[in-house]
Amino acid sequence: MIRKREVAKRVFAYELVRSTHQIEDSGLKYVLTPTGERANRIFSVAVLLDKEEIGADTNLWRLRLSDPTGSFYAYVGKYQPEALEIVADIDVPELIAIVGKIRVFEGLSKKLVSVRPENIAVVDIPVRDYWVIETAKKTFERIKVMEKEGSEDAKLAKQIYNPDLNEYKEMIRKALETVKEDFEIVEEIEKVKEEEEEEFEFPGFEFEEEDFDLSDIFEEE
Repeated sequence: MIRKREVAKRVFAYELVRSTHQIEDSGLKYVLTPTGERANRIFSVAVLLDKEEIGADTNLWRLRLSDPTGSFYAYVGKYQPEALEIVADIDVPELIAIVGKIRVFEGLSKKLVSVRPENIAVVDIPVRDYWVIETAKKTFERIKVMEKEGSEDAKLAKQIYNPDLNEYKEMIRKALETVKEDFEIVEEIEKVKEEEEEEFEFPGFEFEEEDFDLSDIFEEE
């Protein structure tokens, strides 16, 4: 029996990096997000800020990405050949869409949430804007369910994370503000390309790589 792929869920980076609780169901691993989404895979549109090959000739790349709410990491290896080929050809920074599995790694004192991309595509501002709007809608729908404790996943998320839902409403508001200025990211990209060096600050998750066991990235699923 061929298992159908899980639907890729829309989750903002701010929520994604806080989604540390894992659930196993019918042989699949899911993360439960603070607003009660159960996700095995995500669909995201973000700016690829940096890419780095981990080790010499490993064919394992670490990507740093940012959407209007924050930043997150993704890892592409030899078992994702299509994504790997695209990553090798992309010049950073670039606006991309990714679909991939969510991974949670246990560290010494904290957990790292990352994405293993299955598909990557270079996109434009209208695609980014549409993704922001649709992701905002989905997130707000989950918040309304959370407020009513209208599902078992919502109840579990409240028990585990006890999220401040006003904080996530504010996240949505800020994300939607970026859609008002259609060329904001394009101007940012052009500005960075003109400069010889640029340092980025990432308000999202920070970690020391040696704290985490990333060995299963090399394993085929």
